[in-house]
Amino acid sequence: MHNPFLIGERIYLRAIEESDLNATYREWFNDEEVCRYSAHHCFPRYDQDMREYYDKVIKSKENIVLAICDKETDAHIGNIALENIRLISQVAEIAIIIGEKQAWGKGLGTEAMRLMLQHGFKELNLHRIWMGTLSENIGMQKIAVALGFTDEGRAREEEFKGGKFNDVIRYGLLSGELKS
Repeated sequence: MHNPFLIGERIYLRAIEESDLNATYREWFNDEEVCRYSAHHCFPRYDQDMREYYDKVIKSKENIVLAICDKETDAHIGNIALENIRLISQVAEIAIIIGEKQAWGKGLGTEAMRLMLQHGFKELNLHRIWMGTLSENIGMQKIAVALGFTDEGRAREEEFKGGKFNDVIRYGLLSGELKS
């Protein structure tokens, strides 16, 4: 394991390093299939975009963005983030992307989410963590339910993706509600 921050059964989370800002990482955000349920893939991503994201978002104190790595291979397979952390209100948004398609469908995203949620509640003293997902993203909805999130409603036609307006389902999780 290379510089682990949070360690799970099959994956570990670590800080994103400058060496991660490579073509493979950039191409996750240029891959239509990888980004089919996210706000990414509206504009092409370039090396300079990755540098700006690293400097402005990853290194900020309002976000914790970590690399998801396979324990067996040390491969960087995705990212997970607590974003827009508001310490006074004890609230943050959680977001995830699994960029390596061979890692899809193996429960690694659920494991990464659980690690990050535990960190948010136990170490950052957050009270509420929320997320939103397109209504067509059945996989993320299953993860939300499995982890104990509550469906808090639907923002109708909030996100334009795939040539149409899509509903976004909002989920919230309070400290103490995370399912093991």
